[in-house]
Amino acid sequence: MFGDLFEEDYSSVSNDHYGKGKKLKTKALEPPAPREFTNLSGIRNQGGTCYLNSLLQTLHFTPEFREALFSLGPEELGSLEDKDKPDAKVRIIPLQLQRLFAQLLLLDQEAASTTDLTDSFGWTSDEEMRQHDVQELNRILFSALETSLVGTSGHDLINRLYHGTIVNQIVCKECKNVSEKQEDFLDLTVAVRNVSGLEDALWNMYVEEEVFDYDNLYHCGTCDRLVKAAKEDKSNPDVNLEDLQNEEIDDPLMILKAVLLQEESNLIPVDQLGQKLLKKIGISWNKKYRKQYGPLRKFLQLHSQIFLLSSDESTVSLLKDCSLQTESDIRRNDQQLLKTLTSEPPGLNDRPSCPHWFDVNDSQVQPIKEEDIEQQFQGKESAYMLFYRKSQLQRPPEARANPRYRVPCHLLNEMDAANIELQIKRAECDSTNNNFELHLHLGPYYHFFNGALHPVVSQTESMWDLTFDKRKTLGDLRQSIFQLLEFWEGDMVLSVAKFVPAGLHVYQTLDGDHLTLCEIEIADGEDIFVWNGVEVGGIQIPAGSDCEPLLLNVLHPATSSEEEQCQQLIDSPYVFPSNAEIGSVFTACAIPDGVILVNSAESVGEESWTTIPKEDLKKTFREQGLRNGSSILIQDSNDGNSLLTKRGKWITSVNEVDWLQVKNLCQLDSEEEQVKISATLNTVVFDIRIKAIKELKLMKELAEDSCLRPIDRDGKLLCPVPDNYTLKEAELKMGSSLGLCPGKAPTSSQLFLFFAVGSDVQPGMEMEIIVEETISVRDCLKVMLEKSGLSGDAWHLRKMDWCYEAGEALWEEDAALKELMLSSGDTLLLIEGKLPPLGFLKVPIWWYQPRGTLHHWKSHQDQTNCTFSQGGVWRANSIQDAPSDAHAEVSLRYLGDVEISEDATLGELKSQAMTLPSFSEFSIPSPAFLRAWTVESRRPGRLLRVHYQRLREYKLGQRTEICLEPLQKEENLGPQHVLLRTQMRLPGKRAYALPVDLVWDTARGWTAGSLRHRVADFYSLPVEKIEIAKYLPEKFEWLPVPSWNQQITKRKKKKKQDNLQGAPYHLKDGDTIGIKNLLVEDDDDFSTVRDDIGREKQKAFALGRKKRQEALRVRSGDVPSAAEMPPRPRGPEASLSIHVGSFR
Repeated sequence: MFGDLFEEDYSSVSNDHYGKGKKLKTKALEPPAPREFTNLSGIRNQGGTCYLNSLLQTLHFTPEFREALFSLGPEELGSLEDKDKPDAKVRIIPLQLQRLFAQLLLLDQEAASTTDLTDSFGWTSDEEMRQHDVQELNRILFSALETSLVGTSGHDLINRLYHGTIVNQIVCKECKNVSEKQEDFLDLTVAVRNVSGLEDALWNMYVEEEVFDYDNLYHCGTCDRLVKAAKEDKSNPDVNLEDLQNEEIDDPLMILKAVLLQEESNLIPVDQLGQKLLKKIGISWNKKYRKQYGPLRKFLQLHSQIFLLSSDESTVSLLKDCSLQTESDIRRNDQQLLKTLTSEPPGLNDRPSCPHWFDVNDSQVQPIKEEDIEQQFQGKESAYMLFYRKSQLQRPPEARANPRYRVPCHLLNEMDAANIELQIKRAECDSTNNNFELHLHLGPYYHFFNGALHPVVSQTESMWDLTFDKRKTLGDLRQSIFQLLEFWEGDMVLSVAKFVPAGLHVYQTLDGDHLTLCEIEIADGEDIFVWNGVEVGGIQIPAGSDCEPLLLNVLHPATSSEEEQCQQLIDSPYVFPSNAEIGSVFTACAIPDGVILVNSAESVGEESWTTIPKEDLKKTFREQGLRNGSSILIQDSNDGNSLLTKRGKWITSVNEVDWLQVKNLCQLDSEEEQVKISATLNTVVFDIRIKAIKELKLMKELAEDSCLRPIDRDGKLLCPVPDNYTLKEAELKMGSSLGLCPGKAPTSSQLFLFFAVGSDVQPGMEMEIIVEETISVRDCLKVMLEKSGLSGDAWHLRKMDWCYEAGEALWEEDAALKELMLSSGDTLLLIEGKLPPLGFLKVPIWWYQPRGTLHHWKSHQDQTNCTFSQGGVWRANSIQDAPSDAHAEVSLRYLGDVEISEDATLGELKSQAMTLPSFSEFSIPSPAFLRAWTVESRRPGRLLRVHYQRLREYKLGQRTEICLEPLQKEENLGPQHVLLRTQMRLPGKRAYALPVDLVWDTARGWTAGSLRHRVADFYSLPVEKIEIAKYLPEKFEWLPVPSWNQQITKRKKKKKQDNLQGAPYHLKDGDTIGIKNLLVEDDDDFSTVRDDIGREKQKAFALGRKKRQEALRVRSGDVPSAAEMPPRPRGPEASLSIHVGSFR
């Protein structure tokens, strides 16, 4: 459903990314921004791919890796244009990586997109939204590259650049025999805690001798007995990749040294030293070190060889020798850090004397200082994975400041063309972004009435829309309006106007013809009133914010014919200028005198009315704080009783809800069915339960064997709430409904789960179970089968998705429910049938034969809520009051299940389906005579086009079902082809002929004109003598397709190109198109008699459902009917993987 939710809005060089979507006036469709002053390109985050971006940037800034990849040409890797050809072996991952590196080097955009690369990985939007471990990704990516480069000159690229060896030696202390074992590695994992640098970490992990003695003796093969021995590792320094564990430096001595070295005077009060330590590591000395090292002053005293305390122990400094030594160490470490992190920024001068440091954070690339790097990567924020490059590696002179170095010619040409296209689009976008809409209101078309301006005829005729460049001056705007309004005579004044509830009001007159519209702060969509600056229709117009008209509700007593006041209030709207006196209300209502009470628009209740003293009647409405929608009450000064109370229209505000409603669901006799229990957010659930049992006068035994379960708005009982929770912890709102139910609530180590049998689950029919969260999926399945009264081992579990349908399967039968992130309240489904092996699909196959006219127009007495009949066919069954769908009725016959690999092609799926026993009665010459559709809502859904495309590329999923449609001849539909069912209307009848398939090539656009020409050519009719319409089966309506290629918007004078892919047509494969021949029939009606019947049945069905819901609400009181949609479960966990084809 949400397949496009997370797609990139725009990509300057990705295939098929231009021209998608409507041209809305937003920045979402603007071309990407050019590079910043650093001249480096970032990488856009697809939602959760920051770990991928950091690895790709690191590989991109490794020249040896980048240029080795560039050295592989199309003759070895193939071409992306050939990736969809059946026999072509295209190594997509290296090609997309080459293309991404070329974009990062040469394309003038702020950030590149990895969408094409992750598509080559076989990732879906799920993988792109999940965080993964970057070290795991690095190993998987290197493995995928090695597999992709098999049989090419780059087959050893990874081993050549990143390979290293470790030799494990064990030396016998008795006979001196040496046993060696060699291991290959691409990265090393070292611990950095309490070490001064990388050399120490490598020494501790791989060089330092390990002794086997005492209880840990070594069995020597030469001596043939247990002896003392020593083990050490020797590594070949042929590696430039190191993986460092993220452990914080925890030596207080080193931290205090670093703090003191940052002080210019090398002297600091001890109290400030503690504060700077807190700022540096985020925790105080007393909390982190006092228990192990004692107070701070005592620690400084114990290390007098390093720290020098003053006589009163108030200040501390570093001893001179230690200071020099520590500065030398840090300088050496900084130099190493510089060599480690500095790489070759393409296009910049990388002289050793002038290194460049950059912070690359997804799309943003900013310069960073060396001291900021040290501060950023310390403590808990230390680096997790570091890439090292040999310092002896030198770049050739021609590579300096040359980003085009070693880039293949075809990529250079592609990037040059893309840069030209970007320049053109940026110029067009700049022009578009500086145009805005102005709404011109013409004075001669307005009249002043009831305190504001109103159109004489209609708003459409009195307002004109004008698109104008905001960089032009006010004088240019005035001249353009003069040219537009040829009838205008005399002076022209332009004023800013705004719509208020009373009408249109003029605020500010625009002056300064030499100023641009930006300088006078004219906004997009501004309303401009065009007039002579004095009057409209002979009436002088008040202008300005001071006299803004206010629309007020005035309530005053009604008067009888004898001029006596009646006990009834009249509520009338009145318009007053903001600067008018409040006392003018008497004049407007023709009331000589009285008392005025005011009430703001938000307040309710008699207590919110305020009486205005007589001395304040000369204040203006604005001074009194009145605004649009405020209410004014005029009351007789001699009437002691309030007319508000007599009228009964207002009541005092309701106190804040501070109670919960508990309903008795224990099926025990009780005098009360439900009670209200007073509570606060900090009230414990146990107390509420005990109070409810007492007030419901139930048995005391329920205190030990009952629980409270929230009742949602649809009446469904949710997961029990633990007794020890407060209402705030349980996320229960005041006024909620709870059910007192038998049985204990689950403990903190247990899960409360709903489950049901089959995928067609009716709301409220789920069963419930409480299991330990450590139980395996296999054991949980057994418990559910036992409770359901089912047997056998041909079952599996699936999660219920947010659409109340079967979702992801629980594949790992030995995994605990806790490991699969299941939580209390989740719903599982018992589905019959074993799960296929990983990497395989179990696809139900259906036979789809499109119906002819007789079946197509079958009686609407039948119903399209299909059920599976004994003959293996989904038939239309009758259900009371439900509407039917004649045009969308289908007959699907179940043939059987096919278990097939995800790497198989669509053609192989068809071939395997033809081997099913049920298929033998059909005479199909070859798989090419079959058309494949996915089954959605028991009807053909998405058309699967390419015969040789792999099933994995269709992203079918484990629950996909396929229906096969027979063809009279072979077809080869391309990505630009759309398959439509066309039906010619029968002359003189409200009916259509048999449907005929029509293939429409949309390469020149999805326009109405293109479709009309294709239909006319197909039926050999003049294009101007046909009318076409799309059928909407769910509404029993026909939507005519217009005969023009462009349509004019209602308020704007601009024209927009139509697109039948968008609203309201949403044209797709399989849609029905009705055709009317105007040579024999010229009316506008496309509907049939069956459509009339279907619409009537829909209305009757909706009315009956509404009545049933109302009756159900009346019967259930405060608790509504059962739920239709459960809460959305958590998404399933998935491991990281990259899919690679076979090139061996």
